[in-house]
Amino acid sequence: MTAALILGGGGARAAYQAGVLQAVAELLPDQALNPFPIICGTSAGAINALSIAGHAGAFRAGVASLLEIWRNLRAQDVYRTDFLGVARNSLGLLASLLRGGCPPGQALALLNNSPLRSLLERHIRFDRIDAALAGGHLDAVCITALHYGSGQSVSFFQGRRDNWERNRRCGLRTQLNLEHLMASTAIPLLFPAAQIGDHHYGDGALRQLKPLSPALHLGARRLFVVGVSDNFRHKPSATPTRSPPSVGHILGQLLNSAFIDAIESDLETMETINALAAEIRPERRHAASIAHLEPVEALCISPSEPIDKIATQHYQELPHSVRLFLRAIGATTRSSGASAASYLLFEPGFCRRLLDLGYRDALDCKDRIRAFFRLSDTVDEPEAIRAGTP
Repeated sequence: MTAALILGGGGARAAYQAGVLQAVAELLPDQALNPFPIICGTSAGAINALSIAGHAGAFRAGVASLLEIWRNLRAQDVYRTDFLGVARNSLGLLASLLRGGCPPGQALALLNNSPLRSLLERHIRFDRIDAALAGGHLDAVCITALHYGSGQSVSFFQGRRDNWERNRRCGLRTQLNLEHLMASTAIPLLFPAAQIGDHHYGDGALRQLKPLSPALHLGARRLFVVGVSDNFRHKPSATPTRSPPSVGHILGQLLNSAFIDAIESDLETMETINALAAEIRPERRHAASIAHLEPVEALCISPSEPIDKIATQHYQELPHSVRLFLRAIGATTRSSGASAASYLLFEPGFCRRLLDLGYRDALDCKDRIRAFFRLSDTVDEPEAIRAGTP
């Protein structure tokens, strides 16, 4: 059965995904090619997905290239951090609110993400995707964006499958390029919408009610999901507060809702369907025209530590101009606003902490990963495992 890699969004939190993939690459045999014929990504996860897809014939090289990006990333590589850039966009957003809209051709956003475009132009090899498809190293790669006009979740994919359409979501076969990636990563209000043809798109995590769906439409029946939330391991606690939530706190919850909640909910739904499908004999499924309703294998790796807590320890790494902006909306470590800051913390200290955490969490799940890839116990273990020091 075909395996798919599913990488959700999360801004700077997506560094965790690269750490998990590093461990996967080390657990696989030395000469292993791409273990994921189908690769799906959304928002920052789309960057990781396309980076791997561009090296599908050499999985370890692709992971090494991805690690290089995250280990050296700084906020200024993703959005303008100078006072002039931050102030200009913030005042522009305020002016648009006062006049009821923005002038034609002017994007509406708090931050200018033009540095991200330059970064992606240097690192993402769109030209290699066709070669990977032709060589059989890849069946399909897919990234998702929100169509602002229709409110649909649009999954742009490159591969040999047909288009699909469901309620509030569809899949469109296309030749992926930088504009699709800029669209998928355009966090609403923070980054400007991206234009593809005559249409404008935003971050794919918005309205993506079924984040596992694109992989299933593309033919996957085994899902390797990398989350960016510790909710799977730690139940959220209701902490009493003396004052109403700040704008920053509310923004953090809205971002969590977009980037985290959907994938957790979809996994729960899939587990329920799996349990029901397992109770129906194959011949009964065929007779009832529900042959497609078969169990889907899934392995989800998620953070063992709260990323919000890690963000509070690295908050001071943010450029001063960005911290002033976050302070103005109440997104500080003292106001439970670190969740919003964690999406913008593209700084080496924070990203490397998440890389290490993802690597260690994946190694802690090495037996489950081996079982997922049907690896024998004779495969060499990573040096970190043999030494007993993740």
